[in-house]
Amino acid sequence: MTDAAAGHEEAERTWCLAEVDIFCDLSEQEMEAIAAAAPMKTYHTGEILYSPTQPSEVLFILKQGRVRVFRVSADGRALTTAIISPGTIFGEMVLLGQHMYDNYAEALDDTVVCVMSRTDVHRLLLADARIAARITAILGRRLADLEQRLSDSVFKTVAQRIATTLTTLTSAQPPAGPLRPVGRHPQIALTHEQLAALAGTSRETCTKVLRGYADHGLLRLARGRITVLDSERLKDAAG
Repeated sequence: MTDAAAGHEEAERTWCLAEVDIFCDLSEQEMEAIAAAAPMKTYHTGEILYSPTQPSEVLFILKQGRVRVFRVSADGRALTTAIISPGTIFGEMVLLGQHMYDNYAEALDDTVVCVMSRTDVHRLLLADARIAARITAILGRRLADLEQRLSDSVFKTVAQRIATTLTTLTSAQPPAGPLRPVGRHPQIALTHEQLAALAGTSRETCTKVLRGYADHGLLRLARGRITVLDSERLKDAAG
């Protein structure tokens, strides 16, 4: 292998972890050790990363794309418990107080994850007080988000849930930069069917609500894409 090829391979190994908050102050040597234990894997839009019938006791580190974590009730209704954005972790880790045996994880986009085994999580993450504290904080926030989603599913109308979901997805987008100017309206790449699943409603009802929001100037609709024109009014609509 040439020096250039070896360098490229090394860069690919650490690429998955470069912007993950929990690794923000690790040394290059520490990053390389974690990267070696967390190979990258790609999932296409709509693919299931894990399910109750196909559990996988690993920790996922999301580098690219979005992942929806959801549960299915006895009557067949799906409840989205989390929308995972790049730079964070998810997966089945009883040792982290997180369970996925009753959950599904679905790629909302073409997704790249790094995958780490239970043994390596113990050896490389939980043994480091800095990383362990950050993981605890992430899981605490996720529990609070789950409680809010459960409350929303009971007390909010469908229109409010759709507005809440769109607001959540908008806030999870990367900050403005050279390729994403401040004045640009945020866009969400989702079909009406995908958004309906996130909000816990039917596609037909979701389309009706979206058209209403579009008629009032809050959104612009296109095939597979929703542009948020008025974020403040959309937050108000979310209740």
